[in-house]
Amino acid sequence: MTKHSPLSDYRFDPETSTDQAHVALVALEIERLLHEGDQSAVRDFLAGQELADIAGYVEELNVGDDLAAMRLLPLHDQAELIAYLRPSSQMEIATRMPRRELAALMTAMSHDERADLFKQLSDEAQEAILPALTKAEREDLRRLASYAEWTVGSVMTSDYATLSPDMTPTQALEALRSQALEAETVYTAYIVDQSRHLLGVLELRDILMARPRQHVGDIMDREPIFVRADAEQEEAAKLVARYDLIALPVLDGNDQLVGIVTADDAMDVHEEEVTEDFHKGSTIGPIETSVSEATIAVLYKARIFWLVLLVFGNIFSGAGIAAFEETIAAHLSLLFFLPLLIASGGNAGAQSATLMVRALATGDVRPSDFGRLLGREVLIALALGLTMAVAVSAIGVWRGGPAIALVVAVSMIIIVLAGALIGMCLPFIFAKINRDPAAASGPLVTSMADVLGVLTYFTIAAALLDV
Repeated sequence: MTKHSPLSDYRFDPETSTDQAHVALVALEIERLLHEGDQSAVRDFLAGQELADIAGYVEELNVGDDLAAMRLLPLHDQAELIAYLRPSSQMEIATRMPRRELAALMTAMSHDERADLFKQLSDEAQEAILPALTKAEREDLRRLASYAEWTVGSVMTSDYATLSPDMTPTQALEALRSQALEAETVYTAYIVDQSRHLLGVLELRDILMARPRQHVGDIMDREPIFVRADAEQEEAAKLVARYDLIALPVLDGNDQLVGIVTADDAMDVHEEEVTEDFHKGSTIGPIETSVSEATIAVLYKARIFWLVLLVFGNIFSGAGIAAFEETIAAHLSLLFFLPLLIASGGNAGAQSATLMVRALATGDVRPSDFGRLLGREVLIALALGLTMAVAVSAIGVWRGGPAIALVVAVSMIIIVLAGALIGMCLPFIFAKINRDPAAASGPLVTSMADVLGVLTYFTIAAALLDV
């Protein structure tokens, strides 16, 4: 009699599939069954799961159990599953596989995922695995792996469907049917000549709607959107998003079709770029791996430069306070409002910087719009400053009298205006000098606004209080 396994009670549930505690419990049960030799229960369970969820379980398994669980899947599912794993997990599994098994797995993988895994292997492992692949696979692998990490070529795949311009709709459908197992998508086909020059692009819907005697060359789009293989990968992601493409053709310097970037790969690129912008927005340097896998040294190196630089920048705030010791000594109530004022300037600046960085990144705003936006930002900042000045005036009267209230109110208006303009202008300045506008980060804007806020506040206080 077969012993009941808790795994048999589990069915796909979107509310629990990403819950880490639940994933860990399922992984423990998989380990128990594997150690007891009940592979059939694990196999039956995995057969009913999504591969993306199975990857989560595999990530939680101990060394040895992860590969054992993976081997219970059909080869084509293994090839898709490994692409969902973190790079470190991919390497741990790949290095423990016999050469023939790894070669079979890589043969079943999509061309782009295979190239990504190949680039992670050591030089010795790469040389060992190449002879086990076919000549066509070796050539394709070397070509895809030759592109630099930041280029379109590094994220493209060579799994695409092609047609000849002289095909009839019936012939085109038959050609797509024969390529369907290998191609990433058959909803978009690429028309090429004998030298693989891109002549046009054709949607499956256009083929289905074509008249029987028409030819592919008559109904194709002769001016397709494309990207160069050596362009930055972010450019491909922008084109896919802007034109709602299923896939984007990639051409080399000779206008030959060398690959495509699919919508899902473009989404991955976009996610990487957004993550990079978030890091820059917090003055964090580039982190090549995931945060969970990054070493202490990597995280330290990514954060220390800007922190030290901003420390020295904030010294000017201290120098500004020291320069107005007499004013402060005569009106100690001024210190009560100092944190409030400089924080308000920094917050206004961070808001402006965030709006401009994102607008520049999405193309909603262009550097040529600077003059028009500057005038609008002045009006908005003045309105914000006046509103905040009114809000703190009553506190100023209570803490120091009408004179202090006037100093605080005037300072609030000017500091908020200055902070907002700093936050708006820095992204445009960075874009002008061909630097990423995201580098005009919140901490950088806040530090500059702090220094300017201190000097502005005590200068106004010294003038209005007649000290």
